[in-house]
Amino acid sequence: MALSFCGNDNGINAYTVKEGVLNNGCFVDALNLVPHVFLLFITFPILFIGWGSQSSKVQIHHNTWLHFPGHNLRWILTFSLLFVHVCEFAEGIVSNNRMMETNHLHLFMPAFMGFVAATTSVVYYHNIETSNFPKLLLVLFIYWVLAFITKSIKLWKFAEYHVGPQHLRFCITALLVLLYGLLMAVEINVIRVRKYVFFANPQKVKPPEDLQDLGVRFLQPFVNLLSKATYWWMNPLIMGAHKRPIELKKIGKLPIAMRALTNYLRLKDAYEDQRTAEDPDRAPSIWRSMYRAFGRPILLSSTFRYLADLLGFAGPLCISGIVKYLKTDDEVATPDKIKETYFGVYFMSSTELLQNTSVLAVLLFLALILQRTFLQASYYVTIETGINLRGALLAMIYNKILRLSTSNMSMGEMTLGQINNLVAIETNQLMWFLFLCPNLWAMPVQIVMGVILLYYLLGWSALVGASVIVLLAPVQYLIATKLADTQKSSLEHSTDRLKKTSEILKGIKLLKLYAWENIFCDSVEETRGKELTSLKTFAFYTSMSIFMNAAIPIAAVLATFVMHHFLNKSGPSPSEAFAALALFHILVTPLFLLSTVVRFAVKALVSVQKLGEFLQSDEIEDDSWRNGDMTVSFEAGKKNPGMTKAHNRKKPMRYQMDNYEQPTRRQMRPTETEDVAVKVSNGFFTWGNNLSTLSDINIRIPTGQLTMIVGQVGCGKSSLLLAMLGEMQTIDGRVHWSKLPDCEMAYEGNISWSETEEFDEDFRSKNRYSVAYATQKSWLLNATVEENITFGSPFSKQRYKAVIDACSLQPDIDLLPFGDQTEIGERGINLSGGQRQRICVARALYQNTNIVFLDDPFSALDIHLSDHLMQEGILKLLQDDKRTVVLVTHKLQYLTHADWIIAMKDGSVLREGTLKDIQNHDVELYDHWKTLMNRHDHELEKDIQQDSQTTLERKTLRRAFYSREAKNQIDDEDEEEEEEEEDDDNMSTTTNRRSKIPWRVCWCYLSSGGFFMVFLMVSSKLLKHSVIVAIDYWLALWTSSKTNQSTGGGTDLTNGTSTVYGSNSTQPTFATVEDEQDSYYLPVFIILCAAGITLCLITSLTVEFLGLSAATNLHHNLLNKIIHAPIRFFDITPLGQILNRFSADTNIIDQHIPPTLESLTRSTLLCLSAIGVISSITPAFLIALVPLAVAFYFIQKYFRVASKDLQDLDDSTQLPLLCHFSETAEGLTTIRAFRHEARFKQRMLELTDTNNTAYLFLSAANRWLEVRTDYLGAVIVLTAAGASIWSSLYGLLRGGLVGLGLTYALTVTNYLNWVVRNLADLEVQMAAVKKVNSFLGTESENYEGSMGASQVPENWPQEGEIKIQDLCVRYDPMLKPVLKHVNAYIEPGQKVGICGRTGSGKSSLSLAFFNMVDIFEGKIVIDGIDICKLPLQTLRSRLSIILQDPVLFSGSIRFNLDPERTCTDDRLWEALEIAQLKNMVKALPGGLDAVVTEGGENFSVGQRQLFCLARAFVRKSSILIMDEATASIDMATENILQKVVMTAFADRTVVTIAHRVHTILTADLVIVMKRGNILEYDKPETLLEQEDGMFASFVKADM
Repeated sequence: MALSFCGNDNGINAYTVKEGVLNNGCFVDALNLVPHVFLLFITFPILFIGWGSQSSKVQIHHNTWLHFPGHNLRWILTFSLLFVHVCEFAEGIVSNNRMMETNHLHLFMPAFMGFVAATTSVVYYHNIETSNFPKLLLVLFIYWVLAFITKSIKLWKFAEYHVGPQHLRFCITALLVLLYGLLMAVEINVIRVRKYVFFANPQKVKPPEDLQDLGVRFLQPFVNLLSKATYWWMNPLIMGAHKRPIELKKIGKLPIAMRALTNYLRLKDAYEDQRTAEDPDRAPSIWRSMYRAFGRPILLSSTFRYLADLLGFAGPLCISGIVKYLKTDDEVATPDKIKETYFGVYFMSSTELLQNTSVLAVLLFLALILQRTFLQASYYVTIETGINLRGALLAMIYNKILRLSTSNMSMGEMTLGQINNLVAIETNQLMWFLFLCPNLWAMPVQIVMGVILLYYLLGWSALVGASVIVLLAPVQYLIATKLADTQKSSLEHSTDRLKKTSEILKGIKLLKLYAWENIFCDSVEETRGKELTSLKTFAFYTSMSIFMNAAIPIAAVLATFVMHHFLNKSGPSPSEAFAALALFHILVTPLFLLSTVVRFAVKALVSVQKLGEFLQSDEIEDDSWRNGDMTVSFEAGKKNPGMTKAHNRKKPMRYQMDNYEQPTRRQMRPTETEDVAVKVSNGFFTWGNNLSTLSDINIRIPTGQLTMIVGQVGCGKSSLLLAMLGEMQTIDGRVHWSKLPDCEMAYEGNISWSETEEFDEDFRSKNRYSVAYATQKSWLLNATVEENITFGSPFSKQRYKAVIDACSLQPDIDLLPFGDQTEIGERGINLSGGQRQRICVARALYQNTNIVFLDDPFSALDIHLSDHLMQEGILKLLQDDKRTVVLVTHKLQYLTHADWIIAMKDGSVLREGTLKDIQNHDVELYDHWKTLMNRHDHELEKDIQQDSQTTLERKTLRRAFYSREAKNQIDDEDEEEEEEEEDDDNMSTTTNRRSKIPWRVCWCYLSSGGFFMVFLMVSSKLLKHSVIVAIDYWLALWTSSKTNQSTGGGTDLTNGTSTVYGSNSTQPTFATVEDEQDSYYLPVFIILCAAGITLCLITSLTVEFLGLSAATNLHHNLLNKIIHAPIRFFDITPLGQILNRFSADTNIIDQHIPPTLESLTRSTLLCLSAIGVISSITPAFLIALVPLAVAFYFIQKYFRVASKDLQDLDDSTQLPLLCHFSETAEGLTTIRAFRHEARFKQRMLELTDTNNTAYLFLSAANRWLEVRTDYLGAVIVLTAAGASIWSSLYGLLRGGLVGLGLTYALTVTNYLNWVVRNLADLEVQMAAVKKVNSFLGTESENYEGSMGASQVPENWPQEGEIKIQDLCVRYDPMLKPVLKHVNAYIEPGQKVGICGRTGSGKSSLSLAFFNMVDIFEGKIVIDGIDICKLPLQTLRSRLSIILQDPVLFSGSIRFNLDPERTCTDDRLWEALEIAQLKNMVKALPGGLDAVVTEGGENFSVGQRQLFCLARAFVRKSSILIMDEATASIDMATENILQKVVMTAFADRTVVTIAHRVHTILTADLVIVMKRGNILEYDKPETLLEQEDGMFASFVKADM
């Protein structure tokens, strides 16, 4: 067949131009080629030159800067142009093949060239735009004009020859004319706006701020349309992850429009706008403000969603077309078509093209590509909006937290838990609701369309199938709500379990010493049991939901085809059947999702309600009090009229002394006319329950002096400070803060802003009243030590050093692994109470504020440190600076330093004045104090290092670090060995390790679920999928058997089913044949469907319950391992790390792994079965499969690594954010006293943005993957269609099987990305199993001694005689011994005191009695039994110990004293009486059953310590060990205790480890230790006589 441009059919001379040049159709087509060729000739050289010089671009982001107007419109038009060119090309080829004798190139050649030119034009345009050479755009302008003209000529000629819209070629040409015209307009617009040519002064443009900032790496908003749709800009990031992990630096900053601040302002404006003038109290609706702020992108996303859903129906329609027209292709054109020729070529009608199967296959491919692109775009837009919304909500919540009233927090209206839930749960639920939002209105449309199409295909029977789907939807909704409920209950149980677990871990030392670990372990197991019951229901409902999802399509298909059989007396044709099958698959998704969406909508409603309540809750009273009262400023205003009233509110005048009524009971002394920093008059303050906590307060705090507030435990000292800070609710009276007189400000150099910011009124008023405040309960930030101390102030080395010395923090800092750059706080290193408190005090000392409030800074410090802090810190640092100091304390010996004393009692002021005043006027009180000050203030002998709690704390720290480093080294070595085992070739280890799937861990998980379950799961899964394939295959056979009959059999019989029936069979027999056949096909079909549905049920149940049993076993083993681990393990392992195993990791194992596993196996098997089916139908498909598989392998490999990194980033950035919220809520009083709200807000915005960046990148990476796998899926569909069309041309196929193949190919597109996503998720989730597993390897303590528990006498130890023989003790076989060859003998009933410097081994000795440390030589014999031989439980339950850190558990007082429930009430009351607590407990509601909150927070520290004493008294053991039990008790109580111990324990052996030596002066025996050896060992009297002895020097220092 000769190829010629115009063709050379017989009888027609195609090249004549008799009727005029333009009337020759071929010439017009040739003319059309000109512009295309012109464009290619000009642009190619420019592009090549351009590409050569592209490397000269310096700034990275300019190549994404799109700044020509009409940019997006141009891309859309170009894409449409390409599509029309494809149609034109197809039309040309098809008409060419229809009836011409020779090939007419001019029918399709121009179309092909046009396609190439259009592609070139957009590439060219893109390069010009990014390199910013607008002048070169002229080329494109000329091209559009030429193309427009040539196409218009063609159209005009068509119209002349009466070719009308009924002909396809006319429509295509008209469309092209339109598109070229529009593109020309766009080009003119660029010239108009940018004036780059024909104008004198071209317009200058600057890139947007985000692109100038190289830190912004999220380019989605800035790249061109193609890159936006395919996420091409993410390639470098995702490919690069393979070589080195993605870090925070790599993902950079957020673009401005997505930052939390921007969105917060948008939301806040929308929220505040609703507060109208008429009704200011009406709560604004959060929904409305969300809609106003974020409505537009949601609408855009919904539009994309609708487009995608409508395009989704192209799949089934194209399939039915392809199957239908496969046979009709070969019909020869009938003679009546001849008259459709003009210009000597054939013109086809518009519908004819769609009857060509190849055209349909290409159309199907394009529709799929477009549908997927739109769907992903819709997802992306909603996710971006959801993230923006979350940022805005977080900022709103945070601003509210900073203004919450304190009483709200302490009275428990707003607990920390609720705030954390708002941040962690409610905002996320709203975000998720936004993600799913477009589904709410897209789904109904999708369902209605689907049902209409089904009806059009199958008639009434389709509606039966559809109704099955629709009727089962409410059931799914029911299941979904049930799921939500069970999840809630399991969440309650798991929080309960976590609370118990964290209490156990915090008090683990105590539990072990008292041998209570099993009691507590059982209580956790009990809660876990409840949790597992709700998890069982959860698993059941989940599996039901999965089952419904899998079984509904089968049921629908069954119902439909059975109905069809009975209604029409015949089965459907293959084209209808498989289109219907595909439609059912499409329909199931929205219905399944609908239940989820409705559930989320309900959750969102609840969340919004909670948020609304929170945003409406009480705020702190207005700040005007701190700037002096309004009345005062008004008077001041009268006195100097020059100042306006507004100024006075900000800078009130000095408070005039004459307004201040002197209390009558004191003479006025000259000093009192000095300035007052703070004055409270007639104060009645409450914590919000209208009972005044503080009543009738009249006090003044003199400026620049040291004021002390003293009083007994619980008399309202701390409340007084908070009342002055404005944290309490004022019932009556007022607090007045005076400003510094100007003269003073001028010469106080340390208040930096006073000179420089003289005019910046706002700034001064903001910082003027900043108060450095150290709370009693120390509050640390999750930050380095240095950041905790400087607390946002500028760093001055000299000052910092002075403060650290004053608080004696240097030794502690030296112990930390990174010095003062070590992270401390909740997630950091656990410091002990004293260390935390000293850091808080250091923070207050370091700040440059006029006023310093210290709330009992000495409570957790020992004498030596307190003295040092008092002298160096408070007296030197603060007083020398003339700063006003208010100090709450129990240490009466410091009263002599006070310039002013306030004595409190029961919530009111008992006395106020100087020490002299009180000595003169209230002799009784003074004497009372004097007796308590049983040590006078001798100058400290600093050379004697006093042993103390501090040093003990340092010791634990040192121990922890020493061991932690050792442990880390071991771990690292292990890991290195593993890596080497895995791969010898070191170069590729990293990449390999990062892309390997953790098979070993998966196996560990499955095996903990039980082998039988695993076997069941695997076999039922395989069976289920083979049955599903069988159903569809049977359907294919059944429907194809129909077509063979109706078209007269005989033509293409591949399977010999219908060979019997010849083509000449008459009509009647034909019907009976059909019936026979159906009666043969139908029952098998029904049986298969039923089997499929049952198998769905079985598989969904097995997977869930496999997961459940694995979770049960893992948690049980983990808990037992950890609770029985040696105490050493807890020194080494940070508490947070252990808790994470129980919270996050257990949660993942419980709830996330089973569904992921299920989904993964399901989607993998679906894809494999689909590919298997296609390959068995058309083996040619296998050839195409190879490159596709390679592509898929690389995509998943890159994605999994990147996704894991991004998920880690998301998790690791989420934690600081949540922590920041909770720590802000905890430290509210401190932050507000310091006036650091702005800094904390800034920090919150930064953390939110970081987390949002990670999350955005993660979701963009998911889109990247989905777009790619979807395109792969589309290619699979195209190749499958191509292969089947090609095979059927050679008569190898029957229609039913083609339909089957294509339907399966369509499902692959849906499931490919799920395979990868689930793989990536499972990999991340398996990390949880790996972490839990690593803890399962810890050694337990040896609980069985060599003696049985029965061999130990009932009442052992009766006497309480202790022999220590040659004792050597170490904490770990790897460490040096802490006690070396210690020998001692303690007689029954003796009172022994042990003292010594830090690290001398005192506490280690006390632990040795309980066999808590490794006794590797020597022995301790108590009443004749070597303790190492005893079972631990017995040994520990027969001794009692009081630790220095008081530990209380939540529950009742009774539970705290006696968890084993063995004692009578009288015994408990007796113990409480001994501990001076009886009256207090009696007063509590419920007496012994009164509630103790978590950690005993509802009692003061002193009271907690007393409870611990009572706990030891309850256990009537004859040996009591006190490890510095009186550290945080005021002296009065301590003295009572000393007496009690001497009397109540007269007959028992008491071993006291002393930090204050005076507590053991009355002992019978004193042991002085040094470096693990006994140095002195005798009665205290004898030791005191040795002047140069160690003990004597200790006593001197302590007196």
